[in-house]
Amino acid sequence: MTSAALLLAAEKESAAVTDWAARIGWVVGLGLFVALVYWLMREGWKWRGTLQGDLPELPDAPPEPGEAKLTMSGRYHGSTTAGQWLDRIVAHGLGTRSRAELTLTDAGLDVVRPGAADFFVPAAALREARLDKGIAGKVLTEGGLLVVTWEHGGKLLDSGFRSDHAAEHHAWVEAINSMIDKIDKTDNPTETEGAR
Repeated sequence: MTSAALLLAAEKESAAVTDWAARIGWVVGLGLFVALVYWLMREGWKWRGTLQGDLPELPDAPPEPGEAKLTMSGRYHGSTTAGQWLDRIVAHGLGTRSRAELTLTDAGLDVVRPGAADFFVPAAALREARLDKGIAGKVLTEGGLLVVTWEHGGKLLDSGFRSDHAAEHHAWVEAINSMIDKIDKTDNPTETEGAR
């Protein structure tokens, strides 16, 4: 036999020995790394909530909100500073994604969230409703997200919702914007008589 044939025969007979200590060390190291990253993310979330501590408590729905104009079942994807779709608001549970039941009445927008804090947006605080494609942590197709802009504690906020039936979004945009227009006309009547 040639030396090459002897080497091939020797390689076939011996199996690689598993170094269990090295493997266990790598697994433990990877587990500690994942735990550290998770802990840092959690601390960052808490720090962001502390920075937004000046945001007042969210209003509760009135006991008699009136007749429902529209209702919607879907998901709440979070709130951001208005116009800055990546600046997530986490204070008072506004950063928690959840299922949501929305009800629009003359009193305002009632957001009921199972497993998270409910909140209410008074009609006077509503500023705009529009269709958009994204909000912090969620990007959809163009027009796939209902974004409601509202004022709370002197800050403008954008809250993103996605209906179980996306075709409902247009009706919500029209209803909220017409409600805002009606409130603006009531609060700021313009005198057109005698104008030339």
